Amino acid sequence: MNFIKYILDLGPTVMLPLVIFLFGIALGLKPGKSFSTSINIGIGFVGISLVVGLMQRSLGPAAAAMTNNFNLSLDIVDVGWPGASPMTWASSIALTAIPLAIGVNVVMLVTKMTRVVNVDIWNIWHMTFTGAIAYIATGNYWIGLLGVAIHAALAYKLGDWFSYDSAEYFELEGIAVPHGTSAYCGPFAVLVDMIIDKVPGLNKINFNSDDIERKFGVLGQPVMIGLLLGMIIGALAKYDVKRILQLGVEVAAVMYLMPKVVKPIMEGLAPVSEIARKKLSSKFKGEEFLIGLDPALLLGDPSVVSAGLLFIPLSLIIALIVPGNRILPFGDLATIGFFVAMAVGVHKGNLFRTIISGSIIMYITIWISNKTIQYHTILAENAGIKDTIEVASLDQGGSPITYLVTAAFNNKMISEGAIGFGVILVIYIIGLAATRNRYIKLKNANS
Repeated sequence: MNFIKYILDLGPTVMLPLVIFLFGIALGLKPGKSFSTSINIGIGFVGISLVVGLMQRSLGPAAAAMTNNFNLSLDIVDVGWPGASPMTWASSIALTAIPLAIGVNVVMLVTKMTRVVNVDIWNIWHMTFTGAIAYIATGNYWIGLLGVAIHAALAYKLGDWFSYDSAEYFELEGIAVPHGTSAYCGPFAVLVDMIIDKVPGLNKINFNSDDIERKFGVLGQPVMIGLLLGMIIGALAKYDVKRILQLGVEVAAVMYLMPKVVKPIMEGLAPVSEIARKKLSSKFKGEEFLIGLDPALLLGDPSVVSAGLLFIPLSLIIALIVPGNRILPFGDLATIGFFVAMAVGVHKGNLFRTIISGSIIMYITIWISNKTIQYHTILAENAGIKDTIEVASLDQGGSPITYLVTAAFNNKMISEGAIGFGVILVIYIIGLAATRNRYIKLKNANS
């Protein structure tokens, strides 16, 4: 157990390359090649961490300043996934959750219920969070394990159902993104896309980062958009001219650097995913498999970066209109692109549709986050965090899967928001069904 915890504590920048290295060796990749590819992946994730760190250092204080300037009465700060994931790994259910999630994957592969071979062990924390919250809310360890299994099964299916978006829009051939906010928020985007397609006039509106660049020339380039957005955020934060300009350049740097730091990951994954597909297809009579990986791969798309930046001020505005909201979006603002990344793929880069679906996603996420505050706080206390005040997070704390699974076994959660529970349950079930049907149509069209 201590060994597993030690490996988990290495974090994704070391743990994922280690898993990929061992996976490559097991598939017959030469040790030298396997090692070099895994190091490339590690370098890529270090790069992403540096860029995200830059966003947190520059945009975090700006978001706090905007909050003060507009007198937002939100008394609980979103700790984000950097705060939520360590709490989750420290929970009593964590070490059981890893073999359980892997076991669910193996069973689904053997029974041909999924094509996703998950190698991203780190992001099992999302499934573990669902189990930990369900356990805390019910006091039943078995319900907690059931929560892990349900989330895992749904995640692998979402990896399947969004595989054409990964391959065709994000150009990630043979790769699935089953994890985290990107996957579980995707069904909302599918539902929005389906509705907009049926609205005359609205269904004709389409603009993306390429269109903006064509129409506005140099001013429409991603770097210039980042510069402009950074300066607007700085102005809303009431910074002086010097700091506004600095923030503009820092955000422009994020727009430029994010696609660059994702590139080493793609270069590292290419040989591993290729040999994995060949070996598995050979062993399982031509069956095509997908390698399940981190949603950070999606952040290299310019439209995802643009949408993520747009949703920094938008999320703060949405937080003001959610009834009874006490949570100030903060810790997850720098990585808000994770929430809308799959939506960008579903909408094929259409930022107009992404703003609509993203607004719905953030509204529901913030509403759910309020319903998990008391259990999230206990999770923090159990992790040994001293002087714990009330804790919340958008990433996973606002997950519809976590909320619906937990509330199904906890009448108190339903009674505290029965209408909201019913609405989210219906919307999410319809969204999942629409996502599955969309996948079937795409599969038939590509066969």
